[in-house]
Amino acid sequence: MSAIRAYLKGLVEEAKSPATSFLPLDLLVPSPQPRKRFENLEALAESIREKGVLQPLLVRPLGDGRYAIVAGERRYRAARMAGLSEVPVRVVELSEKEARLFALVENLQREDLNPYEETVGVLALLSEDLGKPVEEVVGLLHRMWNEVRGKVTRNVAGNPEIQRVEELFRTLGRMSWESFVRHRLPLLNLPEDLKAALEEGAIPYTAALELKKVKDASLRRDLLEEARAGLSLRDLKARVRELLRKEKAPKPWHREVGERLLRLDLEALPPEKRAVVDQKLKELEGLLVEISRILEA
Repeated sequence: MSAIRAYLKGLVEEAKSPATSFLPLDLLVPSPQPRKRFENLEALAESIREKGVLQPLLVRPLGDGRYAIVAGERRYRAARMAGLSEVPVRVVELSEKEARLFALVENLQREDLNPYEETVGVLALLSEDLGKPVEEVVGLLHRMWNEVRGKVTRNVAGNPEIQRVEELFRTLGRMSWESFVRHRLPLLNLPEDLKAALEEGAIPYTAALELKKVKDASLRRDLLEEARAGLSLRDLKARVRELLRKEKAPKPWHREVGERLLRLDLEALPPEKRAVVDQKLKELEGLLVEISRILEA
């Protein structure tokens, strides 16, 4: 696998080289991409109208006259918007696995990548490299972390998978695997609505970490919409602090009683207990009527 990584690293540089040919857009086939969003396509399309496609797309032949896009789908989409009929390309011979690995590596080079996207991207790369589902990769990283911290006695230092994980993090050069486990894996615990907002690029990850503190899904949804609309991080933090303060404040006794009554499951009670509870609820209802009369007098 180290040879493949070296090969892919060479392809990253090759992708920056001049085009080897031009191909009609109709012959290009977008491939499944790790990238979930393509921003500022209109601006890129306008630039392409004025200057053309400056960096060639990287494509691989499919054998039927068509070519799969390995890198450059954003340029492909913008070129279509700009009305181009063909684009510059570099044709490379890659297997499907190599193409997937390259797309994952290339995605991690994006300047607009936020920490959540980077976390998902690194895990996808490890999953492809090790041939394991992402869930198993996460479990492997946690086992490595627990061993380093002395929480497990089994020595897995010589495990080839461990060595490949360490080598891949060294190759990426972004952070150590220990830092990844400590600071990035917790991002996987975000609620689904916040994950979706991050993948769309609708909010910064710092806002997502603040919103995660709000456990009430309805309140979090309202705040999320405000964050999408441009609420500053400073104001968002203030709103979250206020909500958390209210959550910690003791509830008025009557509200607490009301909530407990709503949680009652009378159907689950034995007949004798249910009869007693029904009688007490009637007495309570009578007391509430008397209180209402006093307040209205």
